[in-house]
Amino acid sequence: MRILITGVRGKTGSALADRLAPRDDVELWGGSSDPALVDHDRVVPVELSWDRPEGWARATDGVDAVFAVVPLREDAPDLVASFLATTPASTHVVLLSERDPEHSGSEGWSARVERAVRESGRSWTMVRPGWFMQVLTDPRFFGEQIAEGRFAFPHPDARMAWIDTRDIAEVAELALTDERHVGQAYELSGPEAVPPARTAALLSAALGRTVRYTDPGIEGSLEGLSGFERDLTALTYERVRAGHFALVTDTVSRLTGHPARSLERFVADAA
Repeated sequence: MRILITGVRGKTGSALADRLAPRDDVELWGGSSDPALVDHDRVVPVELSWDRPEGWARATDGVDAVFAVVPLREDAPDLVASFLATTPASTHVVLLSERDPEHSGSEGWSARVERAVRESGRSWTMVRPGWFMQVLTDPRFFGEQIAEGRFAFPHPDARMAWIDTRDIAEVAELALTDERHVGQAYELSGPEAVPPARTAALLSAALGRTVRYTDPGIEGSLEGLSGFERDLTALTYERVRAGHFALVTDTVSRLTGHPARSLERFVADAA
């Protein structure tokens, strides 16, 4: 079967490519705005940019399934709807959504993306993870500050059930290749919800040096952001405070047959 990953160089897209590329029963296409940068073995690079819809039909030609990563843009619901209209009618869509999409703000941004998928006429599976553990190592998020010995996160009493993108990818693989997952919405989390100070302590233990937790407050956490990204991030932190990302589910273990990776394991692997 031919599977397209819309953002093959992203955190979850690359983890999913690691799982799908070795399979002899899968022809894997990797979408990227710059296909020359797609260097994963056994992945066919295809040009796919949300800003160039004239190329979407070529990127989706003959695909049996699509792993759709939502672009972080205000017009994402309309973009996703238009993009899916270029896929074959028989295409199965696995959407990388988020926890509690009905509380995603910006007039139900994530919920509207999911609605676009449901109304596309294609079969679908929703994958709704919490916060990726990989943001802790990404310099665009927390990686740089952790390298400097600090972990700044608002709401010191809020707990996070961080999830490893490798577990998300394993669930996505099942959803893409097994029709038993059609019409399901899967809430994914890691095995434990921890406060930010505990996250900093785990980082310290794994790195062998102190990573100090600090509470920058909401304004400090939003520094440098603007427009839609700032509004969406502010609401996300409010959802953190309200406990939306603290819920621990057994979905990973139930579907894959093994426990979700712990934060300790991720930090040890990444150290």
